[in-house]
Amino acid sequence: MKEKHTKRLNLLALFILLLTGINNALAQQQGLTYTQYMDNLTPLNPAYSLLDKAGSVSTLARKQWIGIPGAPTTFLANLNLPFEDINASAGLIVLNDQFAIENQTEANAYFAKGIQLGQNDFLAVSLNAGVRDYVANYSQLDPNDPQFRNNLRAIKPNIGFGVMYYSDTYYIGISVPELTITSLGTASQQSSINFDNHYYFAGGLLTDLDEDIKFKPAALVAYTKGVPLTADISGTIILKEQLGIGVDYRTTKQAAGIITINVDNFHIGYSYQFNTASQDLGGINIPTHEVTLSYRFGSGANTPKLL
Repeated sequence: MKEKHTKRLNLLALFILLLTGINNALAQQQGLTYTQYMDNLTPLNPAYSLLDKAGSVSTLARKQWIGIPGAPTTFLANLNLPFEDINASAGLIVLNDQFAIENQTEANAYFAKGIQLGQNDFLAVSLNAGVRDYVANYSQLDPNDPQFRNNLRAIKPNIGFGVMYYSDTYYIGISVPELTITSLGTASQQSSINFDNHYYFAGGLLTDLDEDIKFKPAALVAYTKGVPLTADISGTIILKEQLGIGVDYRTTKQAAGIITINVDNFHIGYSYQFNTASQDLGGINIPTHEVTLSYRFGSGANTPKLL
């Protein structure tokens, strides 16, 4: 028991050391990012789907800068189907991302397989493949200006992979869910970033503070070529496996408060993200709202998913 507790403390120290050495990142987009990654990492690393033996449907809606026309809006959904007999899972991830005149829709199917390394330790690998449809309606800016006369549309294939080492109380993994096969070509800076390769490192830990109180720290680091590292670190207190209260900090000088509720087979989450830069505090600070809803079914659905 003492050895297991020491192992958890060492993992927690690893997460802290990882984030201590990260420089401040620019506020430039790092591909797909969302605040409640600690409850559903599958869209960034499908190998994470093996941590849950129940099937599930998860959705996420994220809205930035409410009240401003053309503000970034993201909708994300993923379906997970486990195959316990072979310790595998398969599923589908659908993403729609809108920002001003730009609209990107993406669909990826994935397959993940785990192998047992010890009594409670597993190594998982995943592969995903799909397609991205990118549209930029430049003519909406000024149809009379020849510079904005032609709209842009590009449909590109996508492939990715993920690796994760996990047990029933922790996970650590790395993934490249968007390994672009071909370049986009002539497009805006935003779309070029969207079509670059995105690298993610993630880790999470679940530990008992008391009989009915658990603590879950988690970390997510993202990197894209030409964009400095950005990192999230979060901590969530879980009460009686039903109510979660957490905070998250992103190195782009953003913080968030998070609340989650597990009711029967449903998981509901809400986060309120805001800027922490000195020029924003006390002044104009337009927040980001994020809502998640998940439903678990099949064997294992009666046990709350906490990690």
